[in-house]
Amino acid sequence: MDEAKPQLTITYCTQCNWLLRSAWMAQEVLSTFSLELGAVTLVPGTGGIFEISLDGDLVWERKRDGGFPDVKQLKQLVRDRIDPERSLGHIDGHPATSAD
Repeated sequence: MDEAKPQLTITYCTQCNWLLRSAWMAQEVLSTFSLELGAVTLVPGTGGIFEISLDGDLVWERKRDGGFPDVKQLKQLVRDRIDPERSLGHIDGHPATSAD
């Protein structure tokens, strides 16, 4: 693991069978930030837990934030913390153009 690069942790509830959701989110984040992240770690838990942390800072919590982030939200949350100037292309949307 590269200690100099940010590390993302997804803690998921095994009782709720959220492993596949967590793995899919990890894969999506890695597909976008493969060079910027030092690690993406899945941590099994219980009791309905679903938390996403970046370098120990909680960026998403299922109970607090009302469910699960969609991939767009998750990638924007990660981007905003590790490279705020980076464009995520179509995920960020396109600015409206006016036809005069």
